[in-house]
Amino acid sequence: MKRTLGTQLRHLVDLLDGAVGAAYKDAGLNYRPRYTPVVRALMDLEPLTLGQVALMAGITQPAATQTVALMVKKGILSAESGQEDGRQKLIRLTARGRELLPKLTVCWQATAMAASNLDAELPFPLSQALDSALNALTLKSFGTRISEARATLTEDSSRADRPARVLEKKRQPNSSDGPHRKRSQG
Repeated sequence: MKRTLGTQLRHLVDLLDGAVGAAYKDAGLNYRPRYTPVVRALMDLEPLTLGQVALMAGITQPAATQTVALMVKKGILSAESGQEDGRQKLIRLTARGRELLPKLTVCWQATAMAASNLDAELPFPLSQALDSALNALTLKSFGTRISEARATLTEDSSRADRPARVLEKKRQPNSSDGPHRKRSQG
């Protein structure tokens, strides 16, 4: 049985994240792969609001909210109310978070080298295929593509059913004919 796109993607992420998570553990880090985009965004600029973290990390706002909450619990990040708008949380790396950076940098370099190695083994680079897919989905969402496909299938099935329905009507005796109508013998 051929695996669906969703199944393939989940399996790929499991394989990649599992290996990266194991590499962090081997380096003595209590750190999850999902933290990396947030840390990288904060390395570039801090403090950031949750919305800015999401934008700079390239993740959704709900994902940023969940990830930041986990990282605050671990002591990697701090979240303080903003001075101008107390409803906004300003996110920063903590001292503990900064202490992780040298080991994380080595892990990220090793991961990048492993990814380049994988890309070299493939008929086309995985990273390039993913970038192309993400760009295409930015232009037209997968939901829109599904809706368009469903509409095409509905149109196709209604066209395919039409001759069958017409044939059925032709086969059904006319109600005025009655059940025992004699055929003319011509």
